[in-house]
Amino acid sequence: MSRRPLVSVIVPSYNRVKYIEQAVDSAFSQSYSSIEIIIVDDGSTDGSFELLRRLEDSGRIKLLTHPSHENKGQSKSINLGLLHSSGEYISILDSDDFFAPHKIEQQVAFLEQSPDVGMVYGQGHAVDADGRFLFKVPDDNHAETSDPNILLLDCYMALPGGSLIRRSVFEKVGMFEESFRAGQDHDMALRIMEEFKVAFLPEVAFFYRKHGESISANGLETRWRTGMEILERARKRYPYRNRTIRKRKAVINYRLGQVYWKCGQKRRSIGYLIASGFLDPIRAGKVLLGSKS
Repeated sequence: MSRRPLVSVIVPSYNRVKYIEQAVDSAFSQSYSSIEIIIVDDGSTDGSFELLRRLEDSGRIKLLTHPSHENKGQSKSINLGLLHSSGEYISILDSDDFFAPHKIEQQVAFLEQSPDVGMVYGQGHAVDADGRFLFKVPDDNHAETSDPNILLLDCYMALPGGSLIRRSVFEKVGMFEESFRAGQDHDMALRIMEEFKVAFLPEVAFFYRKHGESISANGLETRWRTGMEILERARKRYPYRNRTIRKRKAVINYRLGQVYWKCGQKRRSIGYLIASGFLDPIRAGKVLLGSKS
């Protein structure tokens, strides 16, 4: 590649002392060299901030943090990194994940040859806490249609580490929603696909960890309530099909029903489960028959 546009790799980090150095190494050792690495520490208390300061002193990264070293959430941390970045292309990597060695080189080459594409993403390999392979997202037969209706129903992309995004895309769609503490990747992917063509490059782009820790009931409730807000905002922005909106509402109601059932709030749960059944009776039937979870 004769032209070597700068890529900004932004890593939001919170209490990942065990994994953050591997994330940095995977960006620093890319086969593509025109990279700046920006780490935004989000108020870590586990020693990872001190580790990152040593990496900054070595000249490997640019380290940012919020005023008074406060914890502000992932979206605000990514946005801070975006504001201080200079790259023509942006790649965002969670602090416990790591890139495949040729990820950025392959994706820059693709976008350089595809000026009509705003974002390209690759396959993610889920790994356990020790880096052992678990599964692929999306699967090997995946094909991208750039239809936001499909993405609204199912966030099938392995984000954010699997993607490379033009800076001009963020200038059009805006920054990450800072009020969200869950689902911000799905929200951003939707906003991008509503405005730009998106492409899938069938190469392994990154590895993301599935930790053994279970998400709390409060965390799951937050995730699905945020999902409802994402849906309502999407409906107002873009002419989604009515069927898409209805089916997505059914999924969210079903998931909230599951959360409340597991918490012992059976009466509250049943209301959401009934609503889900009315919104998408075919799916509800499959759940009852055990062919869908």
